[in-house]
Amino acid sequence: MATVSDTLKLFLTGDVMTARGIDAVLPHPGDPRLYEDYVKKAGDYVRLAERLNGPLPRPVDFAYVWGVALDEFERRQPHARIINLETAVSRRGRPEPKGINYRMNPENFPAISAAGIDCCVLSNNHVLDWGVAGLADTLATLASNGMRSAGAGHNRQAAEAPAVLLQPGGQRLLVFGLGAPDSGIPPEWAATDKRAGVARLKDLSMQSLRPVAERILQYKKTGDRVVASIHWGGNWGFEIPREQVRFAHALIDEAGVDVVHGHSSHHIKGIEVYRERLILYGCGDLLNDYEGIEGHTTYRGDLGFLYFASLDPGGRLQTLELTPTRLHRFRLCHAEGDDRQWLHDTLSRECARLGSSLQPGTQNAFELRW
Repeated sequence: MATVSDTLKLFLTGDVMTARGIDAVLPHPGDPRLYEDYVKKAGDYVRLAERLNGPLPRPVDFAYVWGVALDEFERRQPHARIINLETAVSRRGRPEPKGINYRMNPENFPAISAAGIDCCVLSNNHVLDWGVAGLADTLATLASNGMRSAGAGHNRQAAEAPAVLLQPGGQRLLVFGLGAPDSGIPPEWAATDKRAGVARLKDLSMQSLRPVAERILQYKKTGDRVVASIHWGGNWGFEIPREQVRFAHALIDEAGVDVVHGHSSHHIKGIEVYRERLILYGCGDLLNDYEGIEGHTTYRGDLGFLYFASLDPGGRLQTLELTPTRLHRFRLCHAEGDDRQWLHDTLSRECARLGSSLQPGTQNAFELRW
């Protein structure tokens, strides 16, 4: 049986978007101009949120947006904290002609550092919103802050390489970033030998899996634990496509992956444990400025979880605890009352389809059973 010291404790979450309205309330707001059809200034997203939930302090301090998550980190002490950073960190570049473009001022990057994040996954449909210049600045900002990244780089080799997170006892955690076309990543964003970009899959076929599996097995050494962090699927809808299930299972069966960390959906999705390995099909959004935007209310994108997973030395899941959260005034709060019940009932329903269930956990969390 694994001892406490052998256990690897992970914090995982979905999309972290700290651009536009959030960037506008941080200490160093960037250029407020937006290139959207209806909203032309970042401050308009602040005003929409304030209209719904009351005034925000301005400026907020860098730690503000993380709210109750900081107490959870202090209490649980995860060995590695992994997010999907869905924001370019740059003052440069031209907006890609896609209608929605996210970037935060690099001087506001301490808002990410404040949570002690170890790895930012970049294989998503917003990291190149401000072109190659924006990606270059993002990579440089992460590196200068001592933060690892995965899933994007100055060329294909760099984009496909894992983030290597050294763990107590000299063990390694490898984080590979992958992006699927159905999450909105344009084909021309794929990194090549001569072009910066993201580690973009052509599709979720077994043919596309083969080179990914070869690459992971090439990097993986005895004792390493592996996270495949993948941006896939649309923004809305609880259904999990059959090809996602097949691809996730094959990552575990053929590539030796221990955790499949899925994101892109703006709301929580079901959780599966397959051969004692964790599959998060959609973690939902954690931080964004969507608070005052109407629509899709049945999916409750303002509600989510902090995911705390513990793995044994062989990468098998020991526990998964989920702390319910609500985003309120651009800040993470505990989800309580009806909001907490909605999260419990919704995730219970979706997990039941995948052979797992929820039960009360410690410290106000839910715990996964499988």
